[in-house]
Amino acid sequence: MPNDDIDIIGKKVKDMYGTFMGKVIGTITDIDGSIQTVGVDCGSQGLQQIQFDQLVSQGDVVIFIPKWRLDSQRLIREKQLTLRRLKALIDIVSDNDDMKEDAEIIHEKYKSKLVSLEETENQIKAKLDERLIELDEQLKSAKMLVFDAKLQHKSDEISAATFETVKTCANHLIEHVTHETAEISNVQKRISDLNVEAANATVPSQQVLQDSAVSYLDNSEPTPNVQTRLPEAPNTKPITSTFDSTSQAEETPSIPQAPVQAEAVTPFPEPPQQVTTETSKDKPNDTDWLARMEAQ
Repeated sequence: MPNDDIDIIGKKVKDMYGTFMGKVIGTITDIDGSIQTVGVDCGSQGLQQIQFDQLVSQGDVVIFIPKWRLDSQRLIREKQLTLRRLKALIDIVSDNDDMKEDAEIIHEKYKSKLVSLEETENQIKAKLDERLIELDEQLKSAKMLVFDAKLQHKSDEISAATFETVKTCANHLIEHVTHETAEISNVQKRISDLNVEAANATVPSQQVLQDSAVSYLDNSEPTPNVQTRLPEAPNTKPITSTFDSTSQAEETPSIPQAPVQAEAVTPFPEPPQQVTTETSKDKPNDTDWLARMEAQ
């Protein structure tokens, strides 16, 4: 165990805003001697095990850093670094066309990194929201204490000096809560700004990669071959036209046959005229026969 780590035992523990929390009474170490947690006597709250990375030794006092602050700072650092590398990747692709294939692979890598950071970000946001609710409850309780102390002072239950002491301590707590609330709001704003930067960094990068891919296809050799093949289609049209001409030539005999059949159809009405004439000649015979029948 390093000697610097042993020096924290017996020291007072305060938060970042100077509020007394307790006293260090011992540590729990790993098999290699590194400190994992620190035991802090918090009075009526009992013994609390605090992660060693949440404590910073400053002189005779050990400063306690909230978990949400460490997690949010780690998230912001990782996300900032990932965005800077994505921007550097875009610059490399724009300057060197030979790096396009490698850049696409690395781009997917950092995109997956942003996705994993989003999961961590959602957890941190939930913790920040919970902490804001706790701070709001503490703020209401502190204001209630000040108001109740004022009522006691007006009713001559406590002295003016006691009321000022209550007011000073409560204001210190209110100031503590106000600073922590403002700090959480700044962290939330910073995370939202990074989300906007991430959206702007990923979308343009995809457009750059697509534009570079299009330019690569335009400058490649297969495209001229495609253009030379396209004019070949008109060359096949004369061949089809010859076949069409032969087919039309074969069909031409059938076309005059239709009029012949039509002319053959037209004479058919004429024989009935002859038949009618013949039948008209036979009509007197029929009338004579009828006359003879009537005479009988």
